[in-house]
Amino acid sequence: MKLNDLRDNPGATHRAKRVGRGPGSGTGKMGGRGIKGQKSRSGVAIKGYEGGQMPIYQRLPKRGFNKPNRKSFAVINLSKVQEFIDNGRLDAAAITEDNLVAAGVVRRKLDGIRLLGKGEITAKATITVTGASKGAVEAVEKAGGSVTVAAPAAE
Repeated sequence: MKLNDLRDNPGATHRAKRVGRGPGSGTGKMGGRGIKGQKSRSGVAIKGYEGGQMPIYQRLPKRGFNKPNRKSFAVINLSKVQEFIDNGRLDAAAITEDNLVAAGVVRRKLDGIRLLGKGEITAKATITVTGASKGAVEAVEKAGGSVTVAAPAAE
């Protein structure tokens, strides 16, 4: 086999249809779009239109509710806190939300930081955060530390 013998499998590729290139091409003049009308013109998108019938997205009932003033918390797991304590980037004696942001555990506080119980913690840590899951609190207390859940700072 030589480089000049290389071919794609038969039927794997096909030439693009050249539209509007004369009557001999089979798709000349109107280019397969028919005569006149909205769809024969450029820049047309008739996605949800159903010919005057009420579109399906309007016939179906609305569901759910998006609370406009909902809180958004930055979340951290115990394993991440332990990792930063082991690396010396966090002091286990007093871990606050500001310390977590400064150490780079979370990028920003948002409406507060919430501690979740994934992973293990072995350090005796004193943690003050806006929220914490039951599992996270139990795990920290089992390791000899404490979790204080403080109210979010009012702006």
